Amino acid sequence: MGGLRTDAETQTIAIPAAGAAGTGEREKRPGTGRRWGAFFAYPLAGVILFVAYLRLSGTSQLNSDSANILLMASDLLHGHLLLHGWYMSDVSFYPTELPQYALLESFLGLNMQTAHVAAAMTYTLVFLLAVVLARSTGREGGSSGRVAWIRTFIVAGIMLAPQFGFGVFALDLSVGHIGTSVPLLLVWLLLDKAPPRWYIPVLTALMLAWVLMADQIVYVVGIAPLALTCAVRVISGTRKDEGPWRARIAARWYEVSLGAAALAAAGLAWAANLLIRESGGFIMNSLPFYFVHPGLLHNNAPAAWKVLQIFGADYAGLGGFQLFLAFLHLASVILVILAMLLVARRFLREVSLVNQVLAVAIAANVALFLLTNAADLAAHEVAVIVPFGAALAARVLIPAGTVKTTKTMRTNGPGARRLQLAAVVAGGAVLAGYTAGFGYDLAQPNVPPANVSLASWLEQHHLTYGLSGYWTSSSVTVESGQKVKVRALMQYTLQPDLWMARPDWYSPKLHYANFIVLDSQPGGFSRWEPTWLVRKYLGRPRHTYHVGPYAIMVWHRNLLADLPARYPAGIAPGQFSAEQLGSLGPVHA
Repeated sequence: MGGLRTDAETQTIAIPAAGAAGTGEREKRPGTGRRWGAFFAYPLAGVILFVAYLRLSGTSQLNSDSANILLMASDLLHGHLLLHGWYMSDVSFYPTELPQYALLESFLGLNMQTAHVAAAMTYTLVFLLAVVLARSTGREGGSSGRVAWIRTFIVAGIMLAPQFGFGVFALDLSVGHIGTSVPLLLVWLLLDKAPPRWYIPVLTALMLAWVLMADQIVYVVGIAPLALTCAVRVISGTRKDEGPWRARIAARWYEVSLGAAALAAAGLAWAANLLIRESGGFIMNSLPFYFVHPGLLHNNAPAAWKVLQIFGADYAGLGGFQLFLAFLHLASVILVILAMLLVARRFLREVSLVNQVLAVAIAANVALFLLTNAADLAAHEVAVIVPFGAALAARVLIPAGTVKTTKTMRTNGPGARRLQLAAVVAGGAVLAGYTAGFGYDLAQPNVPPANVSLASWLEQHHLTYGLSGYWTSSSVTVESGQKVKVRALMQYTLQPDLWMARPDWYSPKLHYANFIVLDSQPGGFSRWEPTWLVRKYLGRPRHTYHVGPYAIMVWHRNLLADLPARYPAGIAPGQFSAEQLGSLGPVHA
């Protein structure tokens, strides 16, 4: 009682044996040779995957989100351990991806290519951890032989080839929730493989608090699923057991402790963030999400296609080979949905804790996305469900000890054998198609970071400190090696945009900004043309230069002194509390 259990109820799948040896024999546990093989296989696979995903990441354009993370990591690397003066987004990345970026910058330098390296490293780790979790069979160790290979192929198929464009951006470039899945997968591995000892809930609480400090989506895909699952297991178990209720609760001490650990993690993360803030560290922006009115939920329906994007199955607007690949990737979606349904049907029976947590986390993440204004954002908001879904599908659809050999297959009827053979052939064909699609994506040309030509022009014309919109600002700063620094203003107020920024960037006592860049490119990641606000607050420029889609407006004075106030009366830059900042409304306009 109270321990973790492995799924036992499912149909068996028969796979022909490679040879006569071992026919009809029970699968043996991996020996020393296999363990050494796995020891070398994972690093080798990691290197190959890293190179491939580094190339794939280059097909998506870096922007100011990545640039701001690089700038924060640079400050961290140079000794600003609490990132004093920084206003984060609603996600800090502080204990997770920021140290990773700082480490890479220590030998790669502050440049946009470092973000590609970090993104490829992150997705490679996610891929490998999903495989390890999929192959796990609880405290018994890892699966071996055909079970291990089939599970590996399922995870590889689902995760191998992110959909070109939005899928690559969400999984293999965007800083955010896909990186959060790395420590979460480590937590689920710990719970799946470790024996039920007193220190496991303690480690779980510490690890969940660590990742929750970095990303508040952990409330939805980590804290709540674990707490809810443990509560259900305790209630269900105590109803089935006999004896005094205190003894029944005591018999479920492990689930009770894990549920308490999830709640404790929330408290620990809150206390840690409070300590950082009170010590003069970074300040978080408030969460910009809210639940949509039920009468308006139909407006969120198109967000379902974004869920398909991260599985590579969004076929809207595609044609030719890419359309074929999108339809092929629907197989991944079907596998994950099937695994979810199987877990739901047996949720109160013999389903392992980790499988329950994965299923609840996937459902909660999709529900949050479709029921809130997060549906207006990119697919990276649900990126976690890809590795979670891949691992869940492999674990649930291919339980340990159910793969049969050739001798056992002979006892089945001819119809069953043909069905099994068809499943193997179909699975191989789908995986081959995914691999071909991956090769096709890798053959696409690299895309340079945003605003490269602008950074070069400004540097050549000795314009070194200026202002622009969010998407045109920090990308220029990093691309130029900080020889040109452009700071972001809000589009509808022309106030300093304190979203992943520092207030002292806008101090007229510290800096001299004499130009503004307008951007006429269409799209949400570029266009910024508040011309009438510029003229209202700053007047007419002395010179205006038109360079491609950009209009560079130059004055012979410091524009920072004339910007509309960003701070409430009596509050100086750097003296905001989180509540005061939240009272100003969204800053990332």
